[in-house]
Amino acid sequence: MTALSVTTDRLKFLRLALAADAVVTGGNGLVYLAFAGPVAALLGPEAGLLRGIGVFLFVYGAAVGLLATRRAISPAATRAVIALNIIWTLGSVAAVISGAVGFTTIGAIWAIAQALAVAGFAELQIMGLRKARNQ
Repeated sequence: MTALSVTTDRLKFLRLALAADAVVTGGNGLVYLAFAGPVAALLGPEAGLLRGIGVFLFVYGAAVGLLATRRAISPAATRAVIALNIIWTLGSVAAVISGAVGFTTIGAIWAIAQALAVAGFAELQIMGLRKARNQ
C-alpha cells in the first residue's frame, strides 16, 4: 500500500495519535535514563535494566515522532508502531504476572498503567489509520 497523502486533514487524527505516543514514550525514556537509580528504587527493576529500556523508549519515541511529521504517513510503518505497542502492552502485563522483573507494588501498578496507556495509543492509531483510509 502506498503512503497516505496529507493533501487534506484526513491524517490529522493519526498524526496527533502518533505524536502523542512519541512525546509520552520519548519522555518516559528520558526519565528512565536520567533518573534510573531513584526510579529503580521506586519501581523495583535494576537501574541497568531501566537504562536499557530508557534507550529503547527514547529511540522508539523519536522514530514514532519522525513518522508523525512525514508529509505522507506510511500505513505499513503505522501498522508496525501499532504492533509494537501491542507487544509492549502484552509484555508489560506478562512481566507483572510472572514477577520476573521484580516490581514493587508501585512498580506493578506503574507497569499496568503504562500498558493501558500504550494500548490506548495503539487503539487511537488504529482509529486514525481507518479514518485516513475512509476519507
